[in-house]
Amino acid sequence: MNNGSYNSFETPGRSFGARLLYDLTHTSSLSRFLFFLLADILIVALSLFLSFLVHFDFNLRVPYAELLREVLIFFVVLKIGFFAIFRVYRITWRYVGVAELMNIVLAVVVAEMALLILSLPNSFFHLPITGLAKRIFLVDGFFTLAFISGLRISKKLYMEVLREKGAGRKGKNTLIIGAGNTGEMLIQDMARNGFADFYPIGLLDDDRMKVGAYIHGVKVLGGLGKLEELIGPLKVEMVIIAIPSLDHNTMRNLYDAARKLKVAVKVVPRIYDFDKPDINLKGLEDISIEDLIGRQVIKVDYRGIRSFIEGKTVLITGAGGSIGMEIVTQVCAFGPRRVVLFEIDETELHNLSLRLERLFPHLSGEIEYVTGDVRDEARVREVFGRCRPEIIFHAAAYKHVPMMEYNPREAAKVNIFGTFNIARTAVECGTETFVMISTDKAVRPTSVMGATKRMAEFICRAFGEKREAIGDRLWAIGGKETIGDRQGAIGDREKETSNEQRATTPCTPASGGHSSDVIPAQAGIQENGGTKFMSVRFGNVLGSRGSVLPLFLEQLKHGGPLTVTDREMKRYFMTIPEAVSLVLQASILGQGGEVFVLDMGEPVMIVNIAEELIRLHGMEPYRDIDIQFTGLRPGEKLFEEILTAEEGTDASCHEKIFVARNSGKYSMDELYGILAEFSAAVRDPSETADENMKKLLRKYVKYYEN
Repeated sequence: MNNGSYNSFETPGRSFGARLLYDLTHTSSLSRFLFFLLADILIVALSLFLSFLVHFDFNLRVPYAELLREVLIFFVVLKIGFFAIFRVYRITWRYVGVAELMNIVLAVVVAEMALLILSLPNSFFHLPITGLAKRIFLVDGFFTLAFISGLRISKKLYMEVLREKGAGRKGKNTLIIGAGNTGEMLIQDMARNGFADFYPIGLLDDDRMKVGAYIHGVKVLGGLGKLEELIGPLKVEMVIIAIPSLDHNTMRNLYDAARKLKVAVKVVPRIYDFDKPDINLKGLEDISIEDLIGRQVIKVDYRGIRSFIEGKTVLITGAGGSIGMEIVTQVCAFGPRRVVLFEIDETELHNLSLRLERLFPHLSGEIEYVTGDVRDEARVREVFGRCRPEIIFHAAAYKHVPMMEYNPREAAKVNIFGTFNIARTAVECGTETFVMISTDKAVRPTSVMGATKRMAEFICRAFGEKREAIGDRLWAIGGKETIGDRQGAIGDREKETSNEQRATTPCTPASGGHSSDVIPAQAGIQENGGTKFMSVRFGNVLGSRGSVLPLFLEQLKHGGPLTVTDREMKRYFMTIPEAVSLVLQASILGQGGEVFVLDMGEPVMIVNIAEELIRLHGMEPYRDIDIQFTGLRPGEKLFEEILTAEEGTDASCHEKIFVARNSGKYSMDELYGILAEFSAAVRDPSETADENMKKLLRKYVKYYEN
């Protein structure tokens, strides 16, 4: 009931009759039920009368009134009863669809079968309907189904078909690109809204089988190439691109054709809930630079990914970052049992919670928001011990290239030791799959960020290949104590002896929970009983924090100029959703120890992105907004390498995912000594500490030059 009907029952001083009269004369669930109940009784009576009329060849001398009086009660009671059982009275008149019509069909068929069975002669009882001709039930069922269905779809027919022909429509003439499910849902939503905002005048689709066909009365006029020639004759005011998987080259061609004739373009958003895709007019978005530059056709094995994630506990580090946030969103679409979001920034974690409550309200009790630092060993062990994640996506990292050049020891703390903490604890907790997000800057690195991420790859590979107990030496490296201010942590074993009583089972934090506590060396690191470690390396993602796009948008907001480091600067680009889709795909391909490389497509000139972004905002580059070239920043290079001669790649079973041959690696024993050196360099208080850290990276990361 609506609020008015509820209020009528709660208002004191009104009699029951007055309240009932109020509900009958106002729109409410009771009035709708009584309306359809009375209408259905009349339909049942009319259908039975017509079936008798047909059976007796329209002979008007037959006493039809007497026949109806004897048997009508059986038809009414049984049919109304089965209508209620099959929830026919819960159907919303305005939104009747195929599923609702199927319920009506089942209700009518079952009711007629029950009546037919009761009409069969038997020795136990004799009813007025006993002996009725079977033809009567068949004809009666046909009329009942026709009238009941017709009544239910009458409002939808009026709203979406008949009213369309009237003079009330006022929406923009809209051409829809894509005659698939998405386009069909958009037309339905336009009709439900009375074509107030958009009026569909045609569809375009490259599928020749669809050309000439009609979808809800809207004709498929031809292929996508006809857009420019149809805009003028059809007086198109809006173009909606309803193909979520459209690649950026086709998207650009469509956008250029529409922009040339000053026609607005909107696109459907990415679909996250594949079981219940929610496509409607409210979700339409303006075309963005990501659509024109980075959008690619990505095909992934959704069934395989669902099998991998469904019913599992998944933990994502760096969940509040742009990449981590997208991983969280896509993971939630595949039915995990529990999702643990590990993030150091409480504000981003809060913003993410608001987004997830809107997209996945059914998971509200299954998502845990955890603030923590990957460098804090005690916190990591506490969270892992409580949650026992089966799948880990490690996205937490320092990624800003120039900033890490100024802070190389901090980069080592997070990218190297943070990865070590997460990886080691994952093994202890029996995690099944560990996926680390890496970067193209780890290939022939010229930056501290790239070199530390390459070390993180070495750590993951070493853990993935180690099958026996690693021993007690590594405990001293991974602890917060080794990367903090305390001196001589590795050698000062005497101080650890008093803490031996605090040793707990793996994944359980030491008592007190302080990150400075040393986990007893005697506990050791458990054998890797099957955790699969893999890294996924890809290039720049459009729109991520620290990427070029947010910078350009901020500069545009202030009237420019846009700054580009070099006119020849090129980068591989992909949108965040597409890159993350491939990360999930790679996670089901890995057997352990791989470094996966994503095919990012063709590299894009940064200056081209700047120019296109200016045009998207209705201005001309160099005339309305200038572009200035500032020179390379520390650690930058003109061209990022992904598929390089350094390693080479092997194909996987997915066309956009390759496996780096990864000739460089370290055993766990070798890694122990290396990390001990990094631990000492992190604690180095001298003025040359940062340069010493860079020298250490050059020593152990092949090709790193700074």
